[in-house]
Amino acid sequence: MRITSKGQVTIPLEMRERFGLRPYTEVEFVPRDRILTVRPKEDPASRIARNLKAATGRATRKITTEAIMLQTRGDD
Repeated sequence: MRITSKGQVTIPLEMRERFGLRPYTEVEFVPRDRILTVRPKEDPASRIARNLKAATGRATRKITTEAIMLQTRGDD
């Protein structure tokens, strides 16, 4: 595979299908050391949704709403 004089590269069909790269998909280049990764660009809304899903059920202490409100208000 070669980079054209215009800086273009053709991503093989098998790779486009495997990674869901359809026409007009925005991609980003991520440099790390001597490796350049191309990946679909993630929109902020889906990143927020993914982070919220990952955080769901992470609380380790069982505390009542009343106790939380008391702590929030500073009442002892």
